[in-house]
Amino acid sequence: MNAPPSTRTILETPRLTLRTFTLEDAPFAHALVNDPDWIANIGDRGVRTLEDARGYLERGPVAMFDRLGFSLYLVALRESGTPIGMCGLIRRPGLDDVDIGFAFLPAFRGQGYALESARAVLEHGMATLGLTRVVAIVSPANAPSVRLLETLGFAFERRMKLPNDECELLLYGFGGPPAS
Repeated sequence: MNAPPSTRTILETPRLTLRTFTLEDAPFAHALVNDPDWIANIGDRGVRTLEDARGYLERGPVAMFDRLGFSLYLVALRESGTPIGMCGLIRRPGLDDVDIGFAFLPAFRGQGYALESARAVLEHGMATLGLTRVVAIVSPANAPSVRLLETLGFAFERRMKLPNDECELLLYGFGGPPAS
């Protein structure tokens, strides 16, 4: 399965390709954001149809990349092009710094893909985009993501809530000192 022609490859690792999303990725996005673990740990995005998924991509990763030059990227197996997850950088209201996000379909968890892609995204953010600090937010109950962040070198900073959200999150930081 090859990437749609309108995508842009951002990063390659030994096993993975990270590329921009297109609206043609709606079936994959629909499956990912409706995974029970996504809903439990990230939240219900109200994506019920393929049209909803196209809207999610258009307003989210596609618009952010067009505006900022970075976003969440589709993570695909390098050899086959099979989409397996997403990983990238996000400018999120309520956070002073850019944050890293990642999510993978159940069949591709526990194989090191999240670590491989997140490490590449973090290095890209620092070396290519010139970021000096990246943060991550995670649900306190999401132990696998906490372990991954700690493996990447992120350090716990504080508990917090995003604007208009009652869910308490853990804020982790990597790089320079917290913004004041």
